[in-house]
Amino acid sequence: MPDTKRDIISKLQKDILLWEGFKPPQPDNADTFGLGPVEAAFPNSVFPVGALHELLCSTPGQAAATAGFIAGILGTLMKQGGACLWIGSSGKLFPASLSAFSVEADRVIFIDLKKGKDILWVTEEALKCEGLAAVIAEVQDINLAQSRRLQLAVESSKVTGFILRTDLQKSKTNTSVARWRISSIPSETEGGLPGVGFPRWQVELLKVRNGNPGVWKMEWNGGRFVPVDEKVTAYETWGRRAV
Repeated sequence: MPDTKRDIISKLQKDILLWEGFKPPQPDNADTFGLGPVEAAFPNSVFPVGALHELLCSTPGQAAATAGFIAGILGTLMKQGGACLWIGSSGKLFPASLSAFSVEADRVIFIDLKKGKDILWVTEEALKCEGLAAVIAEVQDINLAQSRRLQLAVESSKVTGFILRTDLQKSKTNTSVARWRISSIPSETEGGLPGVGFPRWQVELLKVRNGNPGVWKMEWNGGRFVPVDEKVTAYETWGRRAV
């Protein structure tokens, strides 16, 4: 292939990644979210911002674990200023607990709505606001057309969106750049002392556009994410499951 064609294809590939929220790595600070091997699974080893993420929460336990994991990510997203909108219908999140993840609770605006269509409408309008650092929405389900509207909003505003989907029996295809499943795992105390250790999660990256899905164990320790160990299993282990 002539060099001119190679250059054109290479440029198009880089442009597409940028449009999808995958920024080129920065030599001095590539691991900006501190997610280590999880972040390395994304294109260019960079966590995609200004994009739509889907997180599966089929049980109350998974919903609680997912909220904690997202809070750790919010701590980085909100460092440059801006508020965050948390939209849902449960109202079960305890705002004061966000401080454990370096998030100031007074910068998070909680909106509780009863109807799913209202949650999606508010989410779309919120994602159009360039002054926001992130938008989190708790929804039962989201179809391809609805997710496309949200994706168009984030492409314009560059706001990062997180969709927490609770009903896993319905539609599966959407425009999110990544599909996650977060579960809590037992913590470990220091030196065998009694009590409760730092929060730990099993982080499953079930789908990632142009990246490498996988499963990892992460801990929130000292105000940052710390890998508990190396990648625990290849994604092929989960290939037998329908997601």
